[in-house]
Amino acid sequence: MIGFIGLGVMGEAICRNLAKKASDDVMGFDIDPAPLERLKADGVVAAASVREIAERCNIVLLSLPGVPEVKNVCAGPASLMLHMRSGSYVIDTSTTTVALARDLNSRFAARGIHFLDAPVARTRAAAEAGKLSVMVGGTEAVFKRMKPTLVHIGSDITHCGAPGAGQAMKLINNMVLFQNVVALAEALSLARKAGLSATKVFDALSKGSADSFALRNHGMKAMLPDQFPERAYSVEYALKDMAYLMEFAKQARAELVAAKNAMAALERAAAGGNGKKYFPVLVKTI
Repeated sequence: MIGFIGLGVMGEAICRNLAKKASDDVMGFDIDPAPLERLKADGVVAAASVREIAERCNIVLLSLPGVPEVKNVCAGPASLMLHMRSGSYVIDTSTTTVALARDLNSRFAARGIHFLDAPVARTRAAAEAGKLSVMVGGTEAVFKRMKPTLVHIGSDITHCGAPGAGQAMKLINNMVLFQNVVALAEALSLARKAGLSATKVFDALSKGSADSFALRNHGMKAMLPDQFPERAYSVEYALKDMAYLMEFAKQARAELVAAKNAMAALERAAAGGNGKKYFPVLVKTI
């Protein structure tokens, strides 16, 4: 049986794809009963606790908000580390730190449990379609054994390297994304002040060398229509990931000037009362 812990915006969609596509039964757990109730229609069995998932499932995926939650589920009281059987697998699709991924890999390995850090990228729509990009850190052997499970949730599965490499790649991905969104926000601000049509500016950019995923998704679908819903990837979540990135950069002794500028833009958005809104809302404070 496959277990899934953390059924939020991304987790619920990922779990639903597993239930529809995997040959194994799927059991889910979340502190919010609402997604568990919705997932019943897809055949997902509701677990009463993390411990029940640990005791009944030989593969467990996580999709949790960040470091504290992942630590608690993996190594806290009644955790996976205490109750999973030797030879089982843990796949963490959350975005956390490189240091945590490496630490958990070592601690799980000491108990005979295999661990992959496998954070995901792209949008909620991609999660619903099973077309996420999955960036995986772990040994080659464990990656090969778990890839047939991961293809149920993603269209691009990349083995990035040793334990922690998946988280490193995801943080770099987010760094580049946030910088692109800040650039789009500045382009939009300049265009409007110059009396240009914002729609035409973004359309022209999409046909030239400035085209990007950020432009087509965050720019055209959020900034132009001025739609920044909650329960999407929020400014607060973006700032959490940027803090993880800065920790990683410090450990690697890398100076990230443009990343600090992007982080400052996110901080201004949060200070402006937009912390819980979809992160391209930073355009409002550019």
